[in-house]
Amino acid sequence: MSTDQTQAVERPPEAAPPPAGHEARFWSPRRAPAALVATLFLVTSAAFLYDIAAVRAHHPAMHWRRALARQLATRPLDDTWVLVGAGIAAALGAWLLTLALTPGLRDVLPMLRSHPDVRAGLRRDAAAMALRDRAMEISGVRRVRVRLNRSRAHVLAVSHFRELDEVRADLDTALTGAIHGLGLAHPPRLTLNVIRPGRKG
Repeated sequence: MSTDQTQAVERPPEAAPPPAGHEARFWSPRRAPAALVATLFLVTSAAFLYDIAAVRAHHPAMHWRRALARQLATRPLDDTWVLVGAGIAAALGAWLLTLALTPGLRDVLPMLRSHPDVRAGLRRDAAAMALRDRAMEISGVRRVRVRLNRSRAHVLAVSHFRELDEVRADLDTALTGAIHGLGLAHPPRLTLNVIRPGRKG
């Protein structure tokens, strides 16, 4: 006589994904501005280092540094070129600070996490195309234009038959489901307009 034994295997609890609306945007690597700043800093530092080393070796300072020192010593602070240079430097600094403090990659919309260690994003044009294809499946829709940003999905549909209210209701239901089906962390709000095609001539 045999007895069947069943052994229960306990699995470690999986970490729950963050709730909707808590996913941050993807950060852009900003390679071009970083390379530009690094190149300018390297060239400027190398030029000043070479000139200082030449002066320490009892050689005359380079002409550009003598001219720069003379201009800085003789020009008043309210001079036009001084103000222009200060404005350009301030604008470049503000630009660099903006790049450093903002994530960028506005074309990539963050998606909900199905696993805590995996992040996914959906390109804005791909999401707009998915909504357009879903709208074209509605009877009576002739043409659709979709503009998608982080907060809103603007849809303009042209209907050549059926009542506009019926087409609008079907589109609202279909597109609302399609937006939630995209799995975005911040689902955009739907703005829907349905019109008749314009008359030719």
